[in-house]
Amino acid sequence: MSEFRINIPDLSSEFQFLTSRSSGPGGQNVNKVNSKVELRFDVQNSSLLSDDQKDILLKKLATKITSEGILSVVSQRDRSQLVNKEDTIEKLYLLIEKALKPVKPRKNTRPTKGSVERRLTTKRIKAEIKQNRQKFDD
Repeated sequence: MSEFRINIPDLSSEFQFLTSRSSGPGGQNVNKVNSKVELRFDVQNSSLLSDDQKDILLKKLATKITSEGILSVVSQRDRSQLVNKEDTIEKLYLLIEKALKPVKPRKNTRPTKGSVERRLTTKRIKAEIKQNRQKFDD
């Protein structure tokens, strides 16, 4: 099976990072260091993505995109701000790649002869069981 690879340009020039205090691990340091990283990417105004790619992203990632067209990804897994920053970049690229991957069309298949026969025999057996439950009039 061949793996389809999507060509995503380097979007790092359009990234905007915001940092804040994390609720994740950090011990006593958690109240002093801004280790939580939020990556914001403006999908609508991106000059690196084609119009088709923008439309696909806006449709498929509608729940993650704000009304202004900004895709936001957050990471607070690690104590290190740098590791969280790298994590958000990786998450964003995975999201975009997954959204831009074309949907494989479904092939209509017919049920096999054996599966149809099995379904009909079990149906017949169930009908007989239900028929036997009824009261007889003598």
